[in-house]
Amino acid sequence: MNVLVAGATGYLGQYLVKELQKRGFNVRVLIRKESQKEMFNGVEDFFIGEVTKPETLKGITENIDWVFSSIGITRQRDGMTYMDVDFQGNMNLLEEAKQSKVKSFLYVSAIGGEQLRHLKIFEAKEKFVDALKVSGLDYTIMRPNGFFSDMTDFLDMAKNGTVYLFGNGEYKLNPIHGEDLAKVCVDKISSSESEVVVGGPDVFTQNELSTLALEAWNKRVKIVHIPDWIRKIIISSLRVFTSSKFYGPLEFFLTLMAFDNIADQYGRHHLEEFFNQKVKDNV
Repeated sequence: MNVLVAGATGYLGQYLVKELQKRGFNVRVLIRKESQKEMFNGVEDFFIGEVTKPETLKGITENIDWVFSSIGITRQRDGMTYMDVDFQGNMNLLEEAKQSKVKSFLYVSAIGGEQLRHLKIFEAKEKFVDALKVSGLDYTIMRPNGFFSDMTDFLDMAKNGTVYLFGNGEYKLNPIHGEDLAKVCVDKISSSESEVVVGGPDVFTQNELSTLALEAWNKRVKIVHIPDWIRKIIISSLRVFTSSKFYGPLEFFLTLMAFDNIADQYGRHHLEEFFNQKVKDNV
């Protein structure tokens, strides 16, 4: 099988490349500039282009069987919006895939996206999901329940000795390590499942997750619970007084903190080990 990985320079993308190589696939990596070749070991097939510039993608999916795309941005910057990248960038890739008659296309969205289309970041992602579903290609939508790397926000807060949570901190989640998610992605693209909601092996309340973060820094457990109505006011104020470029990531984070996000459990990596290693690396 010949596989294209788009978004390969990102957190998940690098794990995807390694997992595909480990299983003996021929991997083509999309990069934006020559210098990014140094990020990969053992990759010989590079394609230099930008998903937001369709003219640079001509031929990218030639002789490709599977496409993996984790293309997306957390923060809108450099003049690029979620619609420019998460939607149109992936659409440009999809058009090439359709012309080349690619067998299957896997796209990484996020948990709850179909119910949260009113959020700027999901508006773009789910618009692409809609297009992929009617593309005529076999497809897989991956919906991860947050990455371990996203949980460093808790770790950063805990470094100062106090974690602040909205509400009572009892909402649950099970984030997943990038390496574990990459394995699930490769497993699922050849399965009959068109949508996969995936999380890590351990389910935490926000209080438990905060405790892990504080203990990683050897801090006593100090969690301050802020009334949830303040969270709602912050979201409303951000929408009124700031641009979507600023409020997009905060709106996403604050909204997902207000309900349970529990996905099917996969993987072998544990958040406690991840936190402890992060602290060790920073000491």
